[in-house]
Amino acid sequence: ATAGQLIAARAFLAVGAAAMMPATLALIGLSFHEERERNIAIAIWGSVAIVGAALGPIIGGLLLQHFWWGSVFLINVPVVVVAFIATLLLAPEGQRDSTRPWDLLSSLLALAALSGLVLAIKSLIATPPSYSVGAVSLLLAVISGIAFSRRQQQLPYPLLDFAIFRNPAFLAGTLSAVFTLFAMAGLQLLTTQRFQLVAGLSPLQAGLLVSVAALGSLPSALLGGSVLHRVGLRPLICGGLAAGAVGVGVVALGFPHGLGWVVAGMAITGFGMGAAISVASTAILNNVPPHRAGMASSVEEVSYEFGGLLAVALLGSLSAAMYGAFLPESAGIPAAAREGFTQALHVAREVGQGEWFALATAAYDRGYQIVLLVISAVLAAGAVIIARLLRGRAGGRDGAADRVK
Repeated sequence: ATAGQLIAARAFLAVGAAAMMPATLALIGLSFHEERERNIAIAIWGSVAIVGAALGPIIGGLLLQHFWWGSVFLINVPVVVVAFIATLLLAPEGQRDSTRPWDLLSSLLALAALSGLVLAIKSLIATPPSYSVGAVSLLLAVISGIAFSRRQQQLPYPLLDFAIFRNPAFLAGTLSAVFTLFAMAGLQLLTTQRFQLVAGLSPLQAGLLVSVAALGSLPSALLGGSVLHRVGLRPLICGGLAAGAVGVGVVALGFPHGLGWVVAGMAITGFGMGAAISVASTAILNNVPPHRAGMASSVEEVSYEFGGLLAVALLGSLSAAMYGAFLPESAGIPAAAREGFTQALHVAREVGQGEWFALATAAYDRGYQIVLLVISAVLAAGAVIIARLLRGRAGGRDGAADRVK
């Protein structure tokens, strides 16, 4: 398969996931009417996703060690078949409302706005930066975003009703989803790369390492859903983000001293993120009326995906920029090795590892550390922002402020 075919297949996969995940969460909101039961159901829903996130790197690493790289995609086929049959047999029929049409143009405008924003970030932070592409992409994102917003105000049944964001608890849940996925996706991406490239871990070993964060989030996700009706949104979301900030900081400052620090930091991060993730979903779903459940679930899914996209686009480019910035100017480092640490590894295999390679490795590790500290700072800032949003009734035990009609 070519790179273009792989990207196209991944895009098609994303369309299916985007249609499926909001529907499952909306189904929970419509099926469970008692607050505590709904909170626990959402926590279980999130925990299943967490288990999948933990198993993904492990199974993927195992397959890559023994089979062709395409096996990491084919393994999903039997899972999808089983899920499809189970849905036909178990899922309720639901109610169709043909009076509310789907607006294709709104979807295309939203796609253009988000894609333009991500491309602009990638272009402006790349080494070297492409200012022309970045400017055009940013202009596309702004124009598409404005057009999307205006169109929603004109439609009788908008794809996204911006009035739901006036609810502080709903907004807090949405921002929490962005912060948590930004941190988890960035931490797992950068840590997997670092320990494979520098420490020489196999794909399976790297997958096991980053899965600690997902496994660490499982107990707190279930606990958060079960105690939300008692303690409220604010301590769980803000406390979870703050714990995540501490955990990422432990990884950043401790990885030079041994793998145990990385495992501990991953577990702390996961424990904090689990509470924030499960409670964010509840905050989003509990703070809209029933007829907005599908819209709210879609907002949550977009928030998660957007957080992950920002992590890949921003942190990956930042890591590469930090590597170049920390390389000494006059250390006899080959020109090809300055393009990136992966290229430095190729050069080292061809000409041998001289003194320059130790400098390149130190620059890469320092960049890795700086980017992790950025993630930690973002989580800490998120905890402060959401604490301010959830002051008073919005962060109370019922987990809801006044719902938007």
